[in-house]
Formats: sequence, C-alpha cells, structure tokens
Amino acid sequence: MILYNVTVKVEHSVHDDWLEWMQAVHIPDVLATGLFTEYKLCRLLGVDESDGITYAVQYFCPGMPAFQQYQQQHAARLQKEHSDRYKDKYVAFRTLMEVL
Repeated sequence: MILYNVTVKVEHSVHDDWLEWMQAVHIPDVLATGLFTEYKLCRLLGVDESDGITYAVQYFCPGMPAFQQYQQQHAARLQKEHSDRYKDKYVAFRTLMEVL
C-alpha cells in the first residue's frame, strides 16, 4: 500500500474556509478519482502556529500503478484548483511512502 502525504501550512486568515473546502470539495474530488481507498486528515500538534496551522492529508492507494495514474491524469488539475483558491496563503510539500 502507498501513502501519499500532503503537508500544508495554511494562514490563519483563510484557515476556516480552507478546512471547510478541503473536507467538502477537495478531498472528495481526490477520492472521486477512484485511485485512493481512504484518507486521513490530521492536524499537527506541538508546532509553532504563529504564522499558520499545519495539516497532513494522507491518501492511501493500493500500489504505485494507481498513484502513477493519479499523478498523470488528475494531480495537476486538483493541485491547480487548490493553488488558485489559496494563492500565497499556504505552503505545502508532498511525500510518498510505502506502508509496511
């Protein structure tokens, strides 16, 4: 199983809108690709929140072929929607892990 982790620090000024949009729109859109089996939305604890709140969105897929299909067919569009909506109000980085 593959874990695709997206860590996002979002500014306080857009936090409430961001969290609602992620749960109501973005995460369901990612899952609607049919390439992920589940997700977890986690808030990081014990970190400096003076300039924003940090979340890890974890998407699980059955293997690398599914993840590669997501990357090739869906990732650019979904990332652009997020970027367009919250331009200059967040920072994000992505990691890919194998669940053992």
